[in-house]
Amino acid sequence: MNSSKEVIHPAWLRSAHWINAVAVLVLLTSGWKIYDATDFLNFSIPNALTLGGWLGGALLWHFAAMWVLAINGSIYLVLNGVTGRLAAKFFPLSPRALFADLAAALQGRLAHADPRQYNTVQRLAYLFVMLDSVLLVVSGLVLWKSVQFPLLRTLVGGYEGARLVHFGAMSALVLFIVVHLVMVMLVPRTLIAMVRGR
Repeated sequence: MNSSKEVIHPAWLRSAHWINAVAVLVLLTSGWKIYDATDFLNFSIPNALTLGGWLGGALLWHFAAMWVLAINGSIYLVLNGVTGRLAAKFFPLSPRALFADLAAALQGRLAHADPRQYNTVQRLAYLFVMLDSVLLVVSGLVLWKSVQFPLLRTLVGGYEGARLVHFGAMSALVLFIVVHLVMVMLVPRTLIAMVRGR
């Protein structure tokens, strides 16, 4: 089969990816406005990087995007599982392969010859962002409806703990996005594959 004709990313995956990307962008920028308004941080995020204009507007954007990410993200995870893509693309993971790929990455020699195959660093990064997104949703539920989710509230260390967990998970997501965008710039065919599927 001609590899240029082979589908690398099916349509459902590409759709879910781009919907998640827009939802995350809205969540980040509105969330930064919420953090600014609540004096949770010892610094302010520039207004040009935030969404919503004021606390009420930011909350409306945040809650709207929250539902998009929760629903679309759940569909993404379920389809990854039932189609077998999760097992095929992200497992197995081995410490030996991870250390070898990390060493290659630090030396600028990590291969991207076949966009259909993820190296161990990519597998771990994508699995991490899936788990991190779940943590964001869980801690976000506690911040939104703390009384209604007492077990979740306890698991994340109470309301104040949820704020710290939510901010930490958001920061980790931003770091992932920065690295992800750098890698896309270094290997632009990955972007083409995520748009066209091939």
